[in-house]
Amino acid sequence: MHRVTALVRPPQSTFELACAAQVFGIERPGLPVRYAFSVCTEHPGPVATHAAYDMLVTDGLDALDRADTVVVPGWLPAKEPPSPGVVRALRRAHSRGARVVSICSGAFALAHAGLLDGRRATTHWALADELAARFPHIKVDPDVLYVDHGDVATSAGAGAGIDLCMHLVRSDQGARYAAHIARTMVMPPHREGGQLQYSAPPHPAQIDGTLAPLLEWITGRLGEALTIESMAAHVGVSARTLTRWFADQLGTSPGQWLLAQRIATARDLLESSDLPLDAIARRVGLSSATNLRRRFLNALGTTPGAYRRAFRARPR
Repeated sequence: MHRVTALVRPPQSTFELACAAQVFGIERPGLPVRYAFSVCTEHPGPVATHAAYDMLVTDGLDALDRADTVVVPGWLPAKEPPSPGVVRALRRAHSRGARVVSICSGAFALAHAGLLDGRRATTHWALADELAARFPHIKVDPDVLYVDHGDVATSAGAGAGIDLCMHLVRSDQGARYAAHIARTMVMPPHREGGQLQYSAPPHPAQIDGTLAPLLEWITGRLGEALTIESMAAHVGVSARTLTRWFADQLGTSPGQWLLAQRIATARDLLESSDLPLDAIARRVGLSSATNLRRRFLNALGTTPGAYRRAFRARPR
C-alpha cells in the first residue's frame, strides 16, 4: 500500500487538497486499492480554509515520516515562508526517499526547503515570476502543466494538480489503472498542452469551433495514416485553421496530440494483451515495432518491453 500524506496549513485551499484526495483517497468498485491517503498539519486541530469552514486535522508533522508520497496542496499566502519545523519535515521525508509533490503555490514550500534548487519546476502562471525572482536557482517553467523529476514533482495552477496526480498514478500503477480512475472522475486520463493557454482572456479564435467530434473521430482511426490535411478535410476547414484550433483549445499541435493518443493506446495494449510489438504498432498507427520503440522511448524514457514487464503481470 502506497501511503500518500497531504500537508495542509491555514488557510487551506480546499480545491488543491481535493485534487489529491480524489485521486489517491477514493475506493472505487472494481479497482484494487493501492493508496492510503491521509492529511497532516504542523499544529493538529481545526484548520481554517478559504471555503469558510474549518477542517479537523489530527495528525502532526510526524505523519510525513511514514509517507511514501508527500503532497503540499497549495501554500497561501505564497509570500509567507514555512516554519523551520515544516522545512525540516519536508527535507527529512525527501532524504529518506519519499516522493515530495506540490500543487499550485505549494511549490513555494518546496522551494524554501531547497528541494527545487537547480531543478526545473512550475507553479500557477500568475505566481511564476515571483517564484523565479525569489528563488533564482530554480528553473521556473511557466507553461507546462507539471514537472516530474521522480523524487520531486510540481504542478501548475489548481486543476493541473489533478493532471500531476493522474500522471503519478500512471507511473506507479500503469495506464489502465489510471484510466479507470479518470473514467470515474469523468475526465481525460491525460490533458494535452500547457497552462499558458489559460493565462489570457479567450479570443474569438478559441470559440470558432469545438474539437470534440474530431477528436472522437481520430481516436477511432488511430491505425490509419492520418494527416493534418485529412483531419482538416473531415471538419471542412483549412490545415492552418485546424492547427490554430488545436493550439487555442489544447495548447498543442494536431501531430503532437495524435502521437500522444497513439502512445497512450499502445500503453493500454501492452498492459492488457499479449500482442507482439509489430501488431501493436500497426494497430495504433506507428507502422513498425522499431518506430514504436523509438516513439515510446522518446515519450516515456523506457522501452515497450520494459513497460510491459513492469505492468502486464499486475492483477487488475
